[in-house]
Amino acid sequence: MSTPTWPSEFAERYRAAGWWRGETFGQMLRERAAEHPDRIAIVDPAPAPGSPDGRRLTYGELDARADRLAAGFLARGIGKGDRVVLQLPNVAEFFEVMFALFRIGALPVFALPAHRESEVRYFCEFTEAAAYVIPAVHGGFDYRELATAVREQVPTLRHVFVAADPAEAGGHTPLADVPSDPVPITDPPAPGDLAFLQLSGGSTGVPKLIPRTHDDYIYSLWGSNEICAVDETSVYLCALPAAHNFPLSSPGTLGALYAGARVVLAPQPSPDVAFPLIERERVTLTGLVPPLALAWIEAAGRGEHDLSSLQVLLVGGAKFSEEAARRVRPALNCTLQQVFGMAEGLVNYTRLDDDEETIVTTQGRPISPDDEVRVVDDEDNDLPVGATGHLLTRGPYTIRGYWRAPEYNATAFTADGFYRTGDVVRLTEDGYLVVEGRAKDQINRGGEKVAAEEIENHILAHPAVHDVAVVSMPDAYLGERTCAYVVPRAGAEPVRPIAIKKFVRERGLAAYKVPDRVEFIDAFPSTGVGKVSKKDLRAAIAAQVAARAAEQPAEVPADPSRAAPPAAAPTS
Repeated sequence: MSTPTWPSEFAERYRAAGWWRGETFGQMLRERAAEHPDRIAIVDPAPAPGSPDGRRLTYGELDARADRLAAGFLARGIGKGDRVVLQLPNVAEFFEVMFALFRIGALPVFALPAHRESEVRYFCEFTEAAAYVIPAVHGGFDYRELATAVREQVPTLRHVFVAADPAEAGGHTPLADVPSDPVPITDPPAPGDLAFLQLSGGSTGVPKLIPRTHDDYIYSLWGSNEICAVDETSVYLCALPAAHNFPLSSPGTLGALYAGARVVLAPQPSPDVAFPLIERERVTLTGLVPPLALAWIEAAGRGEHDLSSLQVLLVGGAKFSEEAARRVRPALNCTLQQVFGMAEGLVNYTRLDDDEETIVTTQGRPISPDDEVRVVDDEDNDLPVGATGHLLTRGPYTIRGYWRAPEYNATAFTADGFYRTGDVVRLTEDGYLVVEGRAKDQINRGGEKVAAEEIENHILAHPAVHDVAVVSMPDAYLGERTCAYVVPRAGAEPVRPIAIKKFVRERGLAAYKVPDRVEFIDAFPSTGVGKVSKKDLRAAIAAQVAARAAEQPAEVPADPSRAAPPAAAPTS
């Protein structure tokens, strides 16, 4: 089954314009290592065997490590086109493995640390993954047990590699045992080949896979670098999970490495972890989702750390309210850069030299002159500037179709190749986008996209549930939370909301997908054609939230990892 790609006339246009430079990620790292082998590429502050104070990898060391891992993967039968599910936290091994796979043309499938058995099993089954790369334990969760369970169910999964001390591999292969002496790569990937598969944040119950090529993704890197003023003197803090599109490419870790800059990995995005790293490493820019940006703004007021090196704070993944945006410069003494985009492609930035009103009231304009943006009504008719409608886009780094999803592609893309983003926006006279919401049945929980259908399918498996509808409810801290309206099964034993949440959690879903609230209801309101009226359900829960807010101050959760999961947001 072929992967949808750009028609030849578009590919030729993008090459002629210089957007596609004919580079691959393996070549990119090789060139940077040749240019400045002793410059620090990755700072991993987590203690490791033999490195109690963390690791500092130079470009030369990262390149050599990628070569040796690539040879080891080849020796184990992992080659060009094979899929490898990569589920590592913010550690140096994430980049070593990723570049090793890039070098041999194997395709990383980027899973998030928050994903659990249900999601990981699906990723491995659907991609027919040959290997799975994990930590031993992270955040108190044992990934070795998860890997054992998945491997028993997925016959293609030949290898599980554990990035931990060999004594902690739990019956799987320690990553330390993989490297071999480098060998020539006889069939290296070409610039137009697939580089990796990202996960969509879509509205359906089954995550779709986003095929990104070396050519198109590398353009988004250097295009972002130009807009964000990233060069070899920059220091980028990776505070969000490294596998997310936002911290990967906007401009992200890969943008920083493309520029020959330094990447500092934060094991957690909280101020008490990130602020000392900013002070110690003289971090110049980083990216956050809105709930974390608010937490940083509050913490900065205590003045416990020197944050004077921070020049730019990028905020994306969910809309940043104007009121919050206005607080960034006074609190952090840096420039706010709003980011709005998607792992499927299009990325918009406010510019560093924009006036303050543009920065705080819009979500930016596209990277490329060849990014085509349309705002349309429900019948795909173009709307005038300033009108609110559905966002459609195509361009040199926006995909033309999901991987192995022909039926979905038929509706997600127009006949002439525009991607239906599902976002509701308006366009200003200056070409900036203002995000007004989502058209798809999807909840944006602090930047993490939650598909209502996926959660509904799990809740419906509960023996006491007749029907369920999951909707968003407004939240001052996260923007949106999830509310599950449940119609109990007639004659079943009554259950409490906590039992529904426990049931979903035990089915192996990521914590951020567990409904924040469960409401029992006798019957759903319906539309004129008999469908469940989620609009009415959203209005009902919004009224309850508003009434509660009028009675007491908004509650900021004590546990940021539950409220704003570290796996926060494809933007971007």
